[in-house]
Amino acid sequence: MKYYLPQCTEVTPESAGWAYSGLTILELAPGGAREFRTGDDEVMVVPLSGACSVSCDGFAADLEGRPDVFAGPTDVAYVPRDTTVMVSSVDGGRFAVPAARARRRLEPRYIAKDAVPVELRGAGNCSRQVNNFGTPDAFPFADRLIACEVLTPAGNWSSYPPHKHDEERPGESVLEEIYYFEISGDGPAYQRVYGEGIDVLAEVRQGDVVLVPHGWHGPSMAAPGYDLYYLNVMAGPADERAWLVCDDPAHGWIRGTWADQPVDPRLPFGVDR
Repeated sequence: MKYYLPQCTEVTPESAGWAYSGLTILELAPGGAREFRTGDDEVMVVPLSGACSVSCDGFAADLEGRPDVFAGPTDVAYVPRDTTVMVSSVDGGRFAVPAARARRRLEPRYIAKDAVPVELRGAGNCSRQVNNFGTPDAFPFADRLIACEVLTPAGNWSSYPPHKHDEERPGESVLEEIYYFEISGDGPAYQRVYGEGIDVLAEVRQGDVVLVPHGWHGPSMAAPGYDLYYLNVMAGPADERAWLVCDDPAHGWIRGTWADQPVDPRLPFGVDR
């Protein structure tokens, strides 16, 4: 299995060699449009840069979007399985379509950007921002799909302490995960994934993807001078849609150091505090 996918624009369960999680990156020219069947997948349409319109089965939403991923949260559309969806853009842009194999056909929905919970996690040089547009607590209307955005100021570490979600047990759920990266100034960043049968330390750049089928993942490291963004897409087999993780016991103690440190004052990106 390939874990690091440079300049990747599509991940399906079949191409990844797993069962549930997927992602497509749509690049639309001004006046461009893309029509596709969702098939077995429920999806979200997430503007990375630019605005777009989304329609399916009588549902329509105009997504205001944003200039870039560091400009704050965006409005999002949820589209169910077994439908045909059209995504079009007057001025063009780049749009992420996270996906998950779904059992149920639910209703399409629009999520306004002002309704997206913005969470500041960690402290000091482990400070990061999470835009929880598609997590179970923030958006309970999906079948399996879990998605969020993480923004890490230059020089900071996120996805830290390293954690995993590959066992079904109290406090942990089984989830396949996709990391899609964008970086300010087209700089480098680094992603670590390790565990039984997997050992990855990848230098990632704009548009790269790292797959996490199992094992500990983290840190995600933003190089000095370059802010880091990643979109997380997760799905798994459990009846309950839940994002439950277990810290690597060798590094979990790090959380105990945050109480005495302030959150990085560069956060949040694009949001008034």
